[in-house]
Amino acid sequence: MKPIRILFLLAALIFAVAARPQGTNSTAAASAPQPPTVASAVDREITAIEKQIVDIAEAMPEDKFNFSPEHLNIPGSDYKGVRSFAGQVKHVAASNYFIWSPLTADKLPEGLKDGNGPENLKSKADIIKFLKDSFALGHKAAATLTTENMLLAPEHSKSTRLRLATFGVAHAYDHYGQMVEYLRMNGIVPPASRVGSD
Repeated sequence: MKPIRILFLLAALIFAVAARPQGTNSTAAASAPQPPTVASAVDREITAIEKQIVDIAEAMPEDKFNFSPEHLNIPGSDYKGVRSFAGQVKHVAASNYFIWSPLTADKLPEGLKDGNGPENLKSKADIIKFLKDSFALGHKAAATLTTENMLLAPEHSKSTRLRLATFGVAHAYDHYGQMVEYLRMNGIVPPASRVGSD
């Protein structure tokens, strides 16, 4: 399923770039809205998943932030060793840093050693700040994309710049689905599913 989603995202990006006009000399064209670029198309995708993930993280109450389905003891289930809700949020943020920092050449945050995030982050507020900061890096990474460099690999990477930028989005959506289930297991309707939500 992941390769298909990434393929569709890449196709949309390529279409957006190909549909871009080659330039005009008219004053009206200069004042008209600019056509999408690779950077703006990827940034729009980052903005969409950022809203979903931040909203769902903020929806989980502080006293349930460390919830894990492992403790539900559901007959026939195998949740042993799965991440807690806080662990899911930290993992998305940590992965964002690992995936997008090669595009910006930013250094990783202090204490970030693996995909589980810094061990010293314990409170909901600190974890959400870490999450929001990771998406800020995503926006910075998207801004680096051009039609000239999107198929080049950044230093110390085998993946193209476009692949890294879009993989961060795809990865976050995978964990969003898990986080939705964690909320529902606690009787909380995810923000995107509430009546009257966009």
